Amino acid sequence: MANAFDVIIIGAGTGGYPAAIRAAQLGLKVAVVERQKSLGGTCLNWGCIPTKALLEHAHALKIAQASKEWGLILGDQPARIDMNQVQARKDKIVTILTRGIEFLFKKNNVTWIKGSARLAGPGTVEVTGDQAQTLTAKEIVIATGSYARSVPGIELDRTRIITSDEAIALRTVPTSIAVLGSGPIGVEFATMFKRFGSEVTVVELLPHLVPLEDETISIELEKAFKKQGIAFHTSATVTAARPLADGVEIDAKLSDGKYQTLKAEYLLVATGRGPVTTGLGAEEAGIKMDKGYVVVDAQFRTNIPNVSAIGDVITFGKPGHLQLAHLSTAEGIALAERLAGKDFHPINYDHVPKCTYCDPEIGSVGLTEKQAKERGYDVRVGTFNFGVLGRARIANETDGLVKIVAEKKYDEILGIHMIGPRSTELVAEATLALRMEITVEELIRTIHAHPTMSEAVGEAAHAVHGAAIHA
Repeated sequence: MANAFDVIIIGAGTGGYPAAIRAAQLGLKVAVVERQKSLGGTCLNWGCIPTKALLEHAHALKIAQASKEWGLILGDQPARIDMNQVQARKDKIVTILTRGIEFLFKKNNVTWIKGSARLAGPGTVEVTGDQAQTLTAKEIVIATGSYARSVPGIELDRTRIITSDEAIALRTVPTSIAVLGSGPIGVEFATMFKRFGSEVTVVELLPHLVPLEDETISIELEKAFKKQGIAFHTSATVTAARPLADGVEIDAKLSDGKYQTLKAEYLLVATGRGPVTTGLGAEEAGIKMDKGYVVVDAQFRTNIPNVSAIGDVITFGKPGHLQLAHLSTAEGIALAERLAGKDFHPINYDHVPKCTYCDPEIGSVGLTEKQAKERGYDVRVGTFNFGVLGRARIANETDGLVKIVAEKKYDEILGIHMIGPRSTELVAEATLALRMEITVEELIRTIHAHPTMSEAVGEAAHAVHGAAIHA
């Protein structure tokens, strides 16, 4: 049958498309149903790639604005941003990468079926769109991802009260913007718009910015934001927001219990993402759900035979599954190998790296100091400041530090947390250290090249043993 496959994957984001390619590499006949006009899902079209492209422009502007110090001759006018050119370059990057996935699909004989999918019985998927059709497969994979959502009491109008989806497409720099939420999305946009020239205010419900990070990292980011002139309110609640013709009025209860009305040109709601399952027919099919998420086991199987799920759309029945592109990819590859009859390689969720591309950057993996203590470890830590390093001085990026969380009995590394230059790259070494279960002593004996930012990781390991050389 022309419409019969070994595997049908619903969604072509960073979970779905790698799963499709890996399954095809292993000899399975694969179809991917995707309703968007391009492949790659949120990450490539509205998330990781466009936001990091904008942040890279913000970093370039930072250098240009310090042109005199750097010895750069840029002209008589102060450096400024051309948002139309920025958007054009961003869109070009996105197009190149999404078309690259189309090429990979063709190369690996993965069939892209354009339309919206709905589960229609055992092994059956109905597709609506330009051409309605019914597909069958031995295995079905739900990889529908997530969407930017708001919080109760704050209604998105997509004009003044916006999400990251709208923020990445702004053609003019806002005079002012308020950001609700200080997770990765919130602080990345705060950094970007401040560098572009906006007045920025961040409102966070919890006591610290980036509240899922180690508290030491949060405090360092708060210091950096104060230095940059980014205002923020922690332990604060937004109770209402009213769009106006030329801005937004925001009612907030601050940490001192007092109420204040904030005004900005835009309110960016960055309070998290919800699962994309509306219209999927998952509940009608009998799939166990939890607040819209698909409940799976450790091998990504749902309670319905031959139906699996991966990525942002899943839960293991408890809070804490990270919504990260690289995690979705790892899950997709592991699932594809299981479906092809290969050994299943379980994912250690304690070893998933997190990257936040604010200024300074944040990279982290493993347990925070607080989590390690809660799990009963006898904890010792070591920290080392980037500002000591020659490479950081050369780059004029001296804020931040590396913190290593270890336990005393076996000298095991439990977590590595960093905020500072190149942290989103340096975290790869940290992730490998945890993956290989190396000790602090082994990390000390690992030679770090000079002059590099990575020296901070080696020095932090020395610091755990009370023997940092340059501190």
